Amino acid sequence: YDGKCVFCRIARREEPGTALLPCEDEDLVCFRDIKPGAPHHYLVVPVKHMGNCKTLKAEHIPLVKRMMEVGKAVLQKNNFSDLNDVRMGFHWPPFCSIAHLHLHVLAPASQLGFLSRLYYRVNSYWFIT
Repeated sequence: YDGKCVFCRIARREEPGTALLPCEDEDLVCFRDIKPGAPHHYLVVPVKHMGNCKTLKAEHIPLVKRMMEVGKAVLQKNNFSDLNDVRMGFHWPPFCSIAHLHLHVLAPASQLGFLSRLYYRVNSYWFIT
């Protein structure tokens, strides 16, 4: 836990302005992005403080898969079912504003605006899917 990290505080329910969405994985939390790039834009975050995506190693593959499953489940709970029209990924440092691992879940990807299409561009220099 890092008390200076906003995502650590959100995960511990210490940020009253951020509502957590139902999540079936006790090691992860999910909430809406404060600057949504799509009609559905959620962040899936490990409760335990982790660095950004650059710190991920092979042993973290199960964690990332669980993060993606939580993202899909949250979309479905929010009445979005076309999982072929979803974009998920991480901003690559130095393009991530919070140094706590977080997966962006955006849908429908087909409705991303001009800037969002750039900012969340598939496998770009700054956003990896």
